[in-house]
Amino acid sequence: MSHQIPAARTVTPLSSKHVYLMANGDLRLSANQNCWAAQQAMEEEIRQAVEALGWTLIRAHPYKEDEKHGFIGSQKEGMDVFRQLDPNAPIIVAEAVWQYSHHILSGLISHRGKILTLANWSGTWPGLVGMLNLNGSLTKAGAEYSTLWTEDFGDAQFKQQLASWLSGETIRHPLEHVIPLEKVSVDSPEKELGEALANQLKSEKAIMGVFDEGCMGMFNAIIPDHLLNPTGVFKERLSQSALYYETTQVSDEQARDVRKWMEDRGMTFQTGPKHSEDLTDEQILKQCKMYIAAVRIADDFGCDTIGIQYQQGLKDLLPASDLVEGTLNNGDRPPVVSRDGQRVLYEGEPIPHFNEVDECAGLDGLMTYRLHKAMGQPPENTLHDLRWGDRDRSGTVDDYVWVFEISGSVPPAHFSGGWKGATSVRQPAMYFPNGGGTIKGISKPGEIVWSRIYVEDNRLKMDLGRAGVVELPLEETERRWQETTPQWPIMHAVTYGVSRDQMMARHKSNHIQVAYANSAEEADKAMLAKAAMAQSLGMEVAVCGTRKEGVSWG
Repeated sequence: MSHQIPAARTVTPLSSKHVYLMANGDLRLSANQNCWAAQQAMEEEIRQAVEALGWTLIRAHPYKEDEKHGFIGSQKEGMDVFRQLDPNAPIIVAEAVWQYSHHILSGLISHRGKILTLANWSGTWPGLVGMLNLNGSLTKAGAEYSTLWTEDFGDAQFKQQLASWLSGETIRHPLEHVIPLEKVSVDSPEKELGEALANQLKSEKAIMGVFDEGCMGMFNAIIPDHLLNPTGVFKERLSQSALYYETTQVSDEQARDVRKWMEDRGMTFQTGPKHSEDLTDEQILKQCKMYIAAVRIADDFGCDTIGIQYQQGLKDLLPASDLVEGTLNNGDRPPVVSRDGQRVLYEGEPIPHFNEVDECAGLDGLMTYRLHKAMGQPPENTLHDLRWGDRDRSGTVDDYVWVFEISGSVPPAHFSGGWKGATSVRQPAMYFPNGGGTIKGISKPGEIVWSRIYVEDNRLKMDLGRAGVVELPLEETERRWQETTPQWPIMHAVTYGVSRDQMMARHKSNHIQVAYANSAEEADKAMLAKAAMAQSLGMEVAVCGTRKEGVSWG
């Protein structure tokens, strides 16, 4: 019997001093079309910068006339693109928008040429967030890459770094702010508490309810079981179809009681009559049903934390899950009774929810909840997008102020005014065809601990540090909202001892976990206890930055 041996794939090598440019995009056509103008403008700036250095930029894939954008829009398309490329040529992955990392991850992992991830410093579309997700995904995959970001493609430092990369060098950013936990002094009470909580988790174990993995291509957000299970946490793999079905089984009366509870606490719903543009009463009713359904399913399976994917699948069936998520993360929330009416489920407690089913955030959120509860600190915590940052133009503070922002999973306990400081606004139609309200608010001033669990070198790692939330004038807050997404909750954060560029150079995710403490001293202790807990769970831990007063942890 003869066998047909496939012919070896041949491609034309890219000429000397030529570099590919790749634009990875969203899975949703509406997002790719709306964001294309910003991407196109950035690509022109990159082209000018590359040509000024004597190189030629070659677009790795064409503009699609039928779809009216030039993004890679699926994993299949990404594979098709890479089949045509010189596997040894350098590639710039330029991101001005959110992108689904798995579209191009298969090609980047096996690519032999040098890789540069590059973003413009803009909050308009979440390109910085997309680049950080791609960086975290490449890190987890063990792929080598360099990364750059800039407000000005004509900046001398940027041009020097780009020239170095084009000449074959790997870009190394200074990381002096990163301190291994072994070099940090942790007092006995915090060390003992962290270790005791870790031992409890490993011995008694906990369940992470996962409503479908892999949201929005976030490869970095999936913890392999062989890394998660040694921490004592095990996944209960749930289906969003079950959540949809359970939502349809909740009565209108029960859902209206949830909304009334929120409004009695002072929450405002900004409603209108048009489903395609406004937040409608029907959308809110379905969100309240989904909240009850999520709590009941969590109880059914004994979940200690849950994560809803939403974006793919549920977006075509139900309004946004963000109102549900933020409510779950709050200790003071509408009571949910069991189906037989005999029990109040998780009474008086948050049910830690990890937005966009980011399992790294889920493990972090569960740890934070248990630790802060044991220490008498506020247990409510959430992830945010590390969205953007800018100097405070009001002159209120001298520090660089980050915009931490997420689509709505923030607990009202984080807001100035609590529930009274919360407003529900319709999600943008570009991402959310069935609408649904957010939990919008301004995070209150105070002391926080920030952290991130990520996967590198086939092990779990955690970076964490201290920050403060500052209060800015409403006009400055509105400016920042308009530069990003005004429907979403916002946190004005100042990271202690970690500059903008240091954070970007080190952070291995689009997400950052945050939790308040009652004072700066208590926040320091909570951070150190959390570090000890993570280390006892087998993670490699690094403390980033300084204490509030600028004193080193080392």
